[in-house]
Amino acid sequence: MAEHQGKVGEAKSGVIESLPLACASEDAAVAFLEDLRWPKTKCCPRCGSVDVYPVTDRDSGGRNSDHRWRCRDCRQFYTVRTGTVMEDSRIPLKHWCWAFWQLCSSKKGMSAKQIQRQTGLSYKSSLFLLHRVRFAMSDMGGVMLQGTVESDEVWIGGKPRKVNGVGGVATQGRSEHKVPVQTLVERGGNKVSRVLADVSAKNLRANIDALVDKTGTLMTDENKLYRKVGSEFEGGHLTVQHNVHEYARPSDGAHINTAESAHAIIKRGMYGVYHSVSKRHLHRYLAEFDFRWNHRKVEDGARTVAAIQGAEGKRLMYREPLVCPS
Repeated sequence: MAEHQGKVGEAKSGVIESLPLACASEDAAVAFLEDLRWPKTKCCPRCGSVDVYPVTDRDSGGRNSDHRWRCRDCRQFYTVRTGTVMEDSRIPLKHWCWAFWQLCSSKKGMSAKQIQRQTGLSYKSSLFLLHRVRFAMSDMGGVMLQGTVESDEVWIGGKPRKVNGVGGVATQGRSEHKVPVQTLVERGGNKVSRVLADVSAKNLRANIDALVDKTGTLMTDENKLYRKVGSEFEGGHLTVQHNVHEYARPSDGAHINTAESAHAIIKRGMYGVYHSVSKRHLHRYLAEFDFRWNHRKVEDGARTVAAIQGAEGKRLMYREPLVCPS
């Protein structure tokens, strides 16, 4: 029986084999990230020139301590951080590698407190780090969903706090502290979640118009706010009546179970891992859940590579830089 068992770790990809060392050594982290960003030829992120060279230490002759490069064309110094969410950060790159790996391999997310315990960073730095990893995961260009697309809403936040009278029982329903989120899911494909100011036909339509190809079919529940926009789909608008306990209709394939499954993962992550998320940052957490869903068909190593490569060309600052008047 033992002869049928594979070698220990033989199912690991090359990325998964490299990540533990990259998360333990700063030099290994730099080499790992440089190979991902410039797999063939090293080039300047500012001017695109390939006439570049690594800056060396005069005493040792090896790479200098901050692993800088210099471009012979624009004469500028740069590092693998330049032009990414990691730019101007003093957090060691080995911790960046660890955060990318953990957020990509944990189905329901990873809290900043856990990153703090694992890396020794402060809580503020850990939160800073994870927000930028989530920003790297976000799809800046948008995704057009095609074919059969399900749309549903979910409310994220605490339980209702309103109490009827002294010593009364909390009323059922949606608390004013909850935030509405619309999720659009392509059957067998990607999903996109968006925070809503309120659940209205105008806001639901705005997301559908921007993100869904109307040559397909729209699937929703009995919400009347979808009727007008649903009539514009070439494949029609199919609904299920949850108010009469209809959740799937085999005759025409109508259901929104895929969207509700996506909501279940978001809720478990919010309640079990993050516990409390402000409305101001909720869209970043949704981008994280969308990214893992959209890369669910690849293994953790490929998912981590996709997130790291998505960090290029993005910056997220504490506040917008001041612009001096001309």
